[in-house]
Amino acid sequence: MTNSFGSHDTSKLARYYRLHAPIYDATRWSFLFGREELLSMLPDLPPQARILEIGCGTGQNIARLEYYFPDARIMGIDLSPNMLAKAGQRLGSSTRAELRLESYNAESFSGDSFDLILLSYSLTMLEDRTQQVFDSILKDMKPNGYLAVVDFNTTPFRWFRHWMDINHADLSGHALPLLKKYFHPLTVEIHRAYFGLWTYFQFIGKP
Repeated sequence: MTNSFGSHDTSKLARYYRLHAPIYDATRWSFLFGREELLSMLPDLPPQARILEIGCGTGQNIARLEYYFPDARIMGIDLSPNMLAKAGQRLGSSTRAELRLESYNAESFSGDSFDLILLSYSLTMLEDRTQQVFDSILKDMKPNGYLAVVDFNTTPFRWFRHWMDINHADLSGHALPLLKKYFHPLTVEIHRAYFGLWTYFQFIGKP
């Protein structure tokens, strides 16, 4: 697997998810809050909309997107073959979605454009690649398209931030300010989890 962000980080994450894919859906419900609520907040999309999820994982969001937008063309991209295998099992043969194994970059969808691009708990795993990914999203998004993001925000506890760093999630709070810099916010909500152990955000914006 090659990509413009370098193979070292993607191979590290692929190894991580090779171990976690079998238990991902059974365990992450207690951490990944706000995913379903974000999808219910999405604006109306044009008929036969094109939707991209970056870091689609086990396909949970794609299954819901197929429900919300029954005539949409949906693309899911992920760098973990193990997570995509779980997504294929979840979605089955009747799915209208296409799943692609690679790390998202500026060359992933040359010439394509999307009405909605979704990132669900993948943005804070990008480390120093966030701005490169935003540039690629702006290239791949239609002028009247939408970006929807749900992710970790920050934590007041150093020990918890260190633990999440080990699990490849950055709780430094850098993601939301960058989103507001690159995209015009339409909806921004910040919520507390476990009485303030950490906060997470939901963001919907336009180019």
